[in-house]
Amino acid sequence: MLKFNDFYDNEVTLSFERNPFAINPKHVWIITRYAGKWLLTKHKDRGLEFPGGKVEEGETPEEAAKREVLEETGGVVKELTYIGQYYVDGKGGNVIKNVYFAHVLELTDQPSYFETEGPVILDTLPKNITNNPSFSFMMKDGVLPNCLQYISKEKILLES
Repeated sequence: MLKFNDFYDNEVTLSFERNPFAINPKHVWIITRYAGKWLLTKHKDRGLEFPGGKVEEGETPEEAAKREVLEETGGVVKELTYIGQYYVDGKGGNVIKNVYFAHVLELTDQPSYFETEGPVILDTLPKNITNNPSFSFMMKDGVLPNCLQYISKEKILLES
């Protein structure tokens, strides 16, 4: 397990084991690729980030992940891979979130992208997201770089 502090100085514990903190977490975050590029969304308040959100009543985390990708980017998930789970010991409460990696088959136009402005496609991710004001706080802690390293090590990134 890895420990670090997030953008707001909350303690975060990240694990690549299956569900170390909760079998049914209430949140998901999905690192997405489409056509060999990174697929993000632009949150209206937070900035650029990978899609994610809450698991709705009666929904599995995997179903929530696919739904969030579709709602926030229009992306239809071809393949979804569990990466890990993290626990945020927040000042305003605790959050447990599953992290997934998704290959997106196609982008579809959505009548609404909910709280986002829709898909944003990047060839590469900037080296220093932490100091880039265009990116959401969710991209600025140890979760993303550690998950990207895990994805690379496990060869999950291979395009199909």
